Amino acid sequence: MGILSLTACETHENPLAYQSDTHGRGNIEVFLEDSYKPLFTTSIYTFQSLFPKATVKPSYLPEGDIVKAFFDNKVKTICISRDFTDKEKKYLKSQNVQVQSDLIAYDAVALIIHPDNKDTAISVDRLKEWISSDGATWKGSGKPVKMVFDKVNSANFNYLTKLSGKSTLSKNVYALNSNEQVIDYVKHNKQAIGVIGVNWISDQEDFDVMNFLDSVHVMHVSQHDGEEGFQPFAGTIWTKEYPLHREMWMINKGNRSGLNTGFVLFMIGEKGQLIIQKSELVPAKAPVRLIQLTTQ
Repeated sequence: MGILSLTACETHENPLAYQSDTHGRGNIEVFLEDSYKPLFTTSIYTFQSLFPKATVKPSYLPEGDIVKAFFDNKVKTICISRDFTDKEKKYLKSQNVQVQSDLIAYDAVALIIHPDNKDTAISVDRLKEWISSDGATWKGSGKPVKMVFDKVNSANFNYLTKLSGKSTLSKNVYALNSNEQVIDYVKHNKQAIGVIGVNWISDQEDFDVMNFLDSVHVMHVSQHDGEEGFQPFAGTIWTKEYPLHREMWMINKGNRSGLNTGFVLFMIGEKGQLIIQKSELVPAKAPVRLIQLTTQ
């Protein structure tokens, strides 16, 4: 990432503003990776219900755009799939900008297919080939694979690029405009495989999620061919049996007594972590209850 100009966010603000900006009062904007939209829709609604004098305006954007906006000093609080690199942290420190990074949850990349597709399992090894090489075909039908994801520079795109180990992806890989569009595309294309944030399908008590799951199938994923595959449930993400797991980070440079920090504290506190758990993601600040069933 190119280093961008940055000014300390606290230096030029009106100090009188802090009289009305507290952990539970004020107006802020937060930039959030689109993969996490279902979680933060619920979280922001709950936070504002608890603090009626607080307004949190979310913008759901690709991860790369969010990082750039943070370094351009356009936003104080973000949520992405990684912490800042040592190089990024060093630059921020050189500009006397204090940044707090908090791991709030573990999530995953989910792979979805049309219900009529008989190839319901895939290994990471084969997925890497499909991402980086042209001409991939489905084993069951022999028809060409069309892989779709949300946007260039999104967390999903960055995950695929890192997984492939290459700077360019296969001609079989296409960008759409959102996780919702990926789900809709897979619903209507039998040869497609969609790459989405698992949060879009994890909360099975959500009506929209149930509609999504009625029209797509979530693939089982193993590390290598011939091994047992797993779907991305909270338990398999926590144990890392599901191999396409990743992290969820909130990064904040807002005033310690202000609403930006108050919202982050909410997300890493008991109520925020319970929302994460209810969304069938893995809370980073609370234990995960694993249940093992045995047959007699």
